[in-house]
Amino acid sequence: MNQKTRTIRAGAGIRLSALRAQVAGAVAILAVAIAGPYGHHAQAADPAAEKIAEHFSSVKTMTGEFVQFGPTGQQTGGKFFIERPGKLRFNYDAPSAVRVISDGKSVVIGNRKLRTWDIYPLSKTPLKLLLSERIDLDGKMIKSVNVEPDLTTIVLGNRTIFGRSTITMMFDSKTYDLRQWTITDPQGKDTTVMIFNVQTDVRFADNVFKVPYNQVHESRNTSGR
Repeated sequence: MNQKTRTIRAGAGIRLSALRAQVAGAVAILAVAIAGPYGHHAQAADPAAEKIAEHFSSVKTMTGEFVQFGPTGQQTGGKFFIERPGKLRFNYDAPSAVRVISDGKSVVIGNRKLRTWDIYPLSKTPLKLLLSERIDLDGKMIKSVNVEPDLTTIVLGNRTIFGRSTITMMFDSKTYDLRQWTITDPQGKDTTVMIFNVQTDVRFADNVFKVPYNQVHESRNTSGR
């Protein structure tokens, strides 16, 4: 395992204020660090990357636990739920009262204690690439693919849509399973999410990815936004 991979896995923890600041830019939420230059540019799809893309597109639902590291030296964890395309939920462990929900159209960050909600278009955040139907290795979103014996790293981004933000997804090179991801915001700040105890092909209740738009609008009206 090279130094870059060890650096990513060792990344710093995240606090709520940092997370909200990233998402407030409408380009960064739940991100992973990219140290140094990209790997070889993906002019042609690597066979390993193609297999990963095929495997990833076949996994429609997953749930498990996560540990999130960010640019401020703190970390937190919790449970996650993903249903592709477009849907995600992160329940952070106590004492955090944060919930992150994407219903396929919007991404909202709620604080149950403060009763506040922030809302952003999913289409304007790199999180959209994680939740897309499949990884398009021939599209303009691919910035690089780097294949190593233990991990395959795929960097995605589109300056026109997401500005300087990128998302890096890391997959097990043997099983093709997603292990972690990163979104780097326009200021170069990173947040890493590592997942474990993952279950796939699960069924979720209808309300798991339900965004409480009434509460979101009330929060925005109260805050004067």
